Amino acid sequence: MEAQFIALGVETLKVALILSLPMLLAGLIAGLAISIFQATTQINEMTLSFIPKIIIVALVMIITMPWMMNTMIDFTTRLFDMIKDFAF
Repeated sequence: MEAQFIALGVETLKVALILSLPMLLAGLIAGLAISIFQATTQINEMTLSFIPKIIIVALVMIITMPWMMNTMIDFTTRLFDMIKDFAF
């Protein structure tokens, strides 16, 4: 019983990491590209680094939304199927 709870917690963390990874990577790559651009042009405007990252992360979220929804639906379905195993 305790092993099942631990496995469920590990799987939950894995799903959360997998779902957040595309947006985090897009933000990281965009931030790196913008930082290199700012360093080469010596433009230190905060909105130049903030606005493009928000737009890129939002676009990646929109593009990956069907995959994210399918992953969450599969995980939730498995979770509901496991409820009968956790009955006391």
